[in-house]
Amino acid sequence: MDDWPTQPIPRVRDTGPQARPRPSRALRPDPGDPARRDPERREPARRDPARRAGAHRAPDPAEPDPDDLDQDDLDRDDPADSAPEGPARRARGREHGHEHGHEHGHGHGHGHGPATPVSSRVRKLLALLLAPFALAALIGFVLLFPSGDAQPATNAGLTPVDGTVTAAQLAPCSPGDSGDGGEGGPQCLNLTVQLDDGPAAGSDIRTTVPVEPTTPRFAVGDDVVLAYNGGEALAGQSYQVVDFQRGFPLVVLAAAFAFAVVALGRWKGLSALGALAVSIGVLVVFVLPAIIEGTSPLLVGITAAGVIMFAVLYLTHGFSARTSTAVLGTMVSLALIGALSALFSAFAALTGLDEETATLVSALGREVDTRGLLLAGIVIGALGVLDDVTVTQTSAVWELRAANPSLTWRQLYAAGVRIGRDHVASAVNTLVMAYAGAALPLLLYSSVSGVGAGAILGSQSIAQEIVRTLVGSIGLVAAVPVTTALAALVAVREPPAEPAAVSPGSPRTA
Repeated sequence: MDDWPTQPIPRVRDTGPQARPRPSRALRPDPGDPARRDPERREPARRDPARRAGAHRAPDPAEPDPDDLDQDDLDRDDPADSAPEGPARRARGREHGHEHGHEHGHGHGHGHGPATPVSSRVRKLLALLLAPFALAALIGFVLLFPSGDAQPATNAGLTPVDGTVTAAQLAPCSPGDSGDGGEGGPQCLNLTVQLDDGPAAGSDIRTTVPVEPTTPRFAVGDDVVLAYNGGEALAGQSYQVVDFQRGFPLVVLAAAFAFAVVALGRWKGLSALGALAVSIGVLVVFVLPAIIEGTSPLLVGITAAGVIMFAVLYLTHGFSARTSTAVLGTMVSLALIGALSALFSAFAALTGLDEETATLVSALGREVDTRGLLLAGIVIGALGVLDDVTVTQTSAVWELRAANPSLTWRQLYAAGVRIGRDHVASAVNTLVMAYAGAALPLLLYSSVSGVGAGAILGSQSIAQEIVRTLVGSIGLVAAVPVTTALAALVAVREPPAEPAAVSPGSPRTA
């Protein structure tokens, strides 16, 4: 190395720790130099004719600074060029050639994502599968939508009136009991209520409420609801205190719930609240009036479940193959739940005539398909939990695919099902506890009635809750493999998401 003539060494682009300055042909080392004997060190210069052509000349003072070299010069100095020939290197060469061709043809560089013909076909297939059901739900919603002409047959002539308790006094219910103090006789609570609305708004009326274990306890300052029977507006006998006003506490709680959802979910939480509003609107505007008009509760429930499913999932999660897969899995699971509900309600001879339904039938004054009402309640009740399971499974499969694009369909399915097992265990327990909590008073009554466990479980009220719980749980269990299989089939045909990379020629920002 000391025998070399003293001449300026040309500047080269330093592209990394493997880059090194290369002498020109005029400064060729002597044959004893290790660099001459090592073929790997000479490989970049031997492979690149442009380097050999430019290496024999002396450096030109007018030569531009290497920092100003274009992308082609940078690519020639890329250390990855010295990598062994293989599929990765050939793919890289094709990618660089495609990008450079566009760069020179258009005067600017732009990246191209991977072609997605298979993904487009899958999206079209999903659309073809879902479009008929979406159209059927929309047509059913239009055809079954209530006209608003029908009125409830009977409401006992009672009108709700709000008021505030201004005075309360405990006294015997019968005037004849006043002489003996009334300690052994029935007690009543004499209330003075100031009416907030109704035909005698602003006036005070006096009414009596019996003190019994089944009646609430009212006190001064309570906001109450009275039932007005249409008699004399200022007569206390025309009113009956039936309940408390709960509007303001519920509004406060709803506001706290909305704040918590938006604070955590932000725009996603806001879209979830919009979807919740759609669900409540469908129930209030469509389901209840349609059943009151006499439409089949089962048809109304299936149509409402379809509308809620499409509207809520797409509104919350957007229009994508992932959401469409969740919708398809939910629809398959709902169909299974509906079929099992119809089968076992008939097999167990469930009529749907529990105490609440009997009260509804007597209030409507017309015949109601109570078994269809039971089935509609099962389908709508299971929809919320199904949405949770199917969306979670599709998201898990897509994230697995993004984390490891080399996973096959079977590997994605197996990993997704492993995730789904834990989710199903908690979801089934949640569903059972929700139904058990709602039926807790009934369970307590049955347990103290003195009859055997078989008779309790076989009663109409308990048996329909058992069918509701077990059928919904079977649908949840089936939703995991069904949705996971669909998601894996779609995800393997989706182009894997790649992290954004900064090209060598693009400016870097701090």
